Amino acid sequence: MEPPQGDVQGGNGVPQEGHDEAAKRSEGSEPSRSEAASSSRGGADSLTPVVPDPEIPDKAKRRTFTAEYKARILEETDKAPPGEIGAILRREGLYSSHLVTWRRDRERGGVEALAPKQRGPQPKRTPAEKEVEKLQRENARLQEELRKARLIIDVQKKLARMLGSPIEDEPSEGRPSS
Repeated sequence: MEPPQGDVQGGNGVPQEGHDEAAKRSEGSEPSRSEAASSSRGGADSLTPVVPDPEIPDKAKRRTFTAEYKARILEETDKAPPGEIGAILRREGLYSSHLVTWRRDRERGGVEALAPKQRGPQPKRTPAEKEVEKLQRENARLQEELRKARLIIDVQKKLARMLGSPIEDEPSEGRPSS
């Protein structure tokens, strides 16, 4: 006796329902879940406009504070009684770490040190600055080579004197004769 079309018998002789449906899904004849969900709504999503959440800004912007503002807040918190500092911070939307950093800056350099600092990577060096740096490194390398060469020459002179055939000193450019 053969099983009816669409049913497949397992090893235990029990028909397994849905085998053909699984084969159809694997062949891609049925839509995926996302396709089926969008088609069942009848395209209602495409007609409703997407409204951005007003609570979340498009791109976060780092707050910057002027030196005058920082000085005013520090002066106000310095004069405030101990329980009022938290109220000032809440009113201004600040954190206690702001006060710590601003006080440290004020101690180091006064009001000028409270000015906003430029953030980000340091500006690139100009080609002239790169060339100067390269020439300075080369100059230092050549000076070290010259120092070693003079040391070797001095050792050779001492050795020649010890062996009894001294080497005559020739006056050279840039080097005083001894």
